[in-house]
Amino acid sequence: MTLSHIDNTGAAQMVDISDKTPTLRTAIAICEISMQTSTLDAIQDGNTPKGDVLGTARLAGIMAAKQTSNLIPLCHQISLTSVDVQIKMDENIPGYKIQSIVKTQGQTGVEMEALTAVTVAALTLYDMAKALEKTMVISNVRLVGKTGGKSGDFCTVGFGELGNLLE
Repeated sequence: MTLSHIDNTGAAQMVDISDKTPTLRTAIAICEISMQTSTLDAIQDGNTPKGDVLGTARLAGIMAAKQTSNLIPLCHQISLTSVDVQIKMDENIPGYKIQSIVKTQGQTGVEMEALTAVTVAALTLYDMAKALEKTMVISNVRLVGKTGGKSGDFCTVGFGELGNLLE
């Protein structure tokens, strides 16, 4: 098996995508952040020292997706056509589920951008609420689906068309 990110000398390399055909590519990632019920209630009530926790976390996730190639050494700098970050309270955790849906019309996929978006959104939520609780846990960061490209569609959660998994 040949690894695409390793050259013939064993050194890391960026994959050459020059000959790949641009296609519509979509990726969905999700993660969770758990916390004490009192922290969840304070966030939901807007009673936190740093202000709008969820709005700030959502914007941070969008901004992070756009910066992925600056964070992950071998990622291509790609033009994103859409980044959507949703944060939904889940009392069963207790905490939040965070989802990103990222799209491009390009030569390479947006899986890393989707994963970066949910991770940075969760980190921002943590940062915004850490004055209330330092024991919050970010977990279950994962790619749940992607479409487009030579490798085709990928799905882990049994949904047909990629869409909002938080609904």
